[in-house]
Amino acid sequence: MGPYIYGAKNGIHILDLTQTVPMLDQALQVVRDTVARGGRVLFVGTKRQAQKPVAEAAERCAQYYMNHRWLGGTLTNWKTVSNSINRLKSIDEAMEQGGEGLTKKERLGMERDQHKLTASLGGIREMGGLPDLLFVIDVNKEDLAIAEAKKLGIPVVAVVDTNCSPDGVDYPIPGNDDAARAISLYCDLVSRAALDGMSAQLGAAGVDIGALEEGAVEEDVAADPGAAEDPAPEAEVPAEDAAAAEA
Repeated sequence: MGPYIYGAKNGIHILDLTQTVPMLDQALQVVRDTVARGGRVLFVGTKRQAQKPVAEAAERCAQYYMNHRWLGGTLTNWKTVSNSINRLKSIDEAMEQGGEGLTKKERLGMERDQHKLTASLGGIREMGGLPDLLFVIDVNKEDLAIAEAKKLGIPVVAVVDTNCSPDGVDYPIPGNDDAARAISLYCDLVSRAALDGMSAQLGAAGVDIGALEEGAVEEDVAADPGAAEDPAPEAEVPAEDAAAAEA
């Protein structure tokens, strides 16, 4: 990552943001284009500080994630993984019915399996096939995921820190992959790009997004007549706060 380092201060490398910004824009455009053509994006981040933002960002844009532990063969042995997902779904159905016909021991064993499978596969249970793009936090920790993606020709977008190698990453984003705030920012931006791609896909299909939103509002009003009342006036936002929010 030497070419992307601006300098060092107190032994800490400082990334050159004039390079990060255009590379980030390019990566976000790839995410948007992938979703716009109906592709699936898999968010991957299993380190502690990435687990929650990765899951929340993927769910927010109706994509998929792995944030517990990367299971070897998740991509290269998808058939076996699919069998495990089907088992998880069958366990969920059985537990929803109260585990009828099961002994206490069998029920406890099934609950343990459910918890284990949900942690490992819950984020990809509805993926239905291989993803079209990977978004990765920390390429060192997720090296197996990247290797599997490269073997199958699946493009990879990744946040690449100064202690990592960009080899194998199609769209590297030079950035901090340790700080929680930085991880949340990247996940949020990728989620927004995916949502933008979904809007473009619906628009290309002739779906009137405005009509969908209007219909949703009408349903809310029907369910809660009070929602149609004029909302309370918003508090005035100081100019400097508004500028900060836009930035």
